[in-house]
Amino acid sequence: MSEQAKPPVQAQQIQIDIDEATAQGTYANLVFINHTDAEFVLDFVFVQPGVPRARVRSRIISSPRHAKRMLRALESNIARYEQVFGKIEEVGPAPPIEPNLIS
Repeated sequence: MSEQAKPPVQAQQIQIDIDEATAQGTYANLVFINHTDAEFVLDFVFVQPGVPRARVRSRIISSPRHAKRMLRALESNIARYEQVFGKIEEVGPAPPIEPNLIS
C-alpha cells in the first residue's frame, strides 16, 4: 500500500483508574534524572529548607521513547500554562546537589 492509501491511525481509548492514596499526589521540589541505553530513571525528592537530608518520594522508570514524549507533553503544558497565567520566572540555576542514595 502506498502512504496515501493507508487508513488513518485511530487513537486508542484507555480507561484509567486511580486509587485514593495515589490521587492525593506527592509533592516534590527536586528531581534527579539518570539513564541507561534502555531506560530513564526519575527520582522525585522533597527537600525541606535547612534540613541536610531528604528522601526519594517516588521513582519513575520509563523507556527513552516515552521519556521524550513526556518531555514534549510537559513543554506543551507549560506553554499553555504561561498563556493563561503568565511567564514562569526561573530564579538562576539550581544549586549542584550530589545525591547520596541510601536504601
